Amino acid sequence: MQRILVDQQKITKVAKDEVAAAELEPNEVRLALESFALTANNVTYAASGFAIGYWQFFPSDVAGQGIVPVWGVGKVVESRSESLAVGTRLYGFYPMAETLVITPEMSARGNVVDVTGHRAQLPAVYNSYVPLGETTPAQDHIRAVLQPLLATSYLLSDWLEDNGYFGAKQVIIGSASSKTGLGLCKYLAEAKDRSFRIIGLTSERNRAFVEGLGACDQVLSYDEIADLDHVPSVYVDMSGNAAVKVRLHRHLADDLKHSAAVGISHWDAFNPSVELESVKPEFFFAPAQIAKRRKEWGPGEIDRRITEAFLRLANEASDWLSLKMHEGIDAAPEVYAALAQGTADPREGHVIRLIK
Repeated sequence: MQRILVDQQKITKVAKDEVAAAELEPNEVRLALESFALTANNVTYAASGFAIGYWQFFPSDVAGQGIVPVWGVGKVVESRSESLAVGTRLYGFYPMAETLVITPEMSARGNVVDVTGHRAQLPAVYNSYVPLGETTPAQDHIRAVLQPLLATSYLLSDWLEDNGYFGAKQVIIGSASSKTGLGLCKYLAEAKDRSFRIIGLTSERNRAFVEGLGACDQVLSYDEIADLDHVPSVYVDMSGNAAVKVRLHRHLADDLKHSAAVGISHWDAFNPSVELESVKPEFFFAPAQIAKRRKEWGPGEIDRRITEAFLRLANEASDWLSLKMHEGIDAAPEVYAALAQGTADPREGHVIRLIK
């Protein structure tokens, strides 16, 4: 079984590794990955692998080397479980590898849950796999690229609404060219009786792309932070760029009512110890909002709303997203490294196809 290892201290350093496939224990099944997506989200998983626990999902057992989680589709190719037959296809959280062994249980909602011991204390949303019916490769690919990102976008918009937008007159989205950032811009634009402006922050080279999406009331480059209006504001940071955050906090000062940290796409400019003026940034953890809504709305409702929101934007994705296919696990290191180094085009979504 081939897999991709990432240096846990220098996350742009990638290597391919091969290990013997373990024999299945009773109640286990082996899934062969058909395809998986690579986005800046996977870079965030690597950059926050220790802080949030992403390295724990798929331990490599190699000191200093981790396996970055990806979203994709796998097919059961071997089963010692009565609950999951050979041939079943599942969408969900996988290692950047060719296969995965899970211990499946069926949930009340009809999903498959991996109850392997080391995953029991990890966020439940990542341990749930969705059985797929008759889907096309194109549907599988767009889902793997966009659903995890747009789910976070939707949950952010729901969380902001849940908190009355902290009384803000402008919501500022850092790294608005990222797929999670642009999704948030679009969901915020749908807000009823909207009393705030949507401000997209991005690099100068991605400015035209963000402006062309039409979801922001204003798009500014990182060099134009001083042009932000002095009104009650919320900052949603997708990039983790410490220098940008310092300048924005200093400029808005007491007008900044909340600062949310979401992603670390600019992981190389991330500095959690930097001193910031005004409010202290708080980390937004999407699974926590899911858990809150499940408790308030009952089982299934938040999942239904996330899926509905994803489909709304996925239906128009061809207007702003170009899917790029890459054949075989050998292609993964180069694609991942480009994302980690920040050289990937935000208009592109990358899919590693293992089974044609």
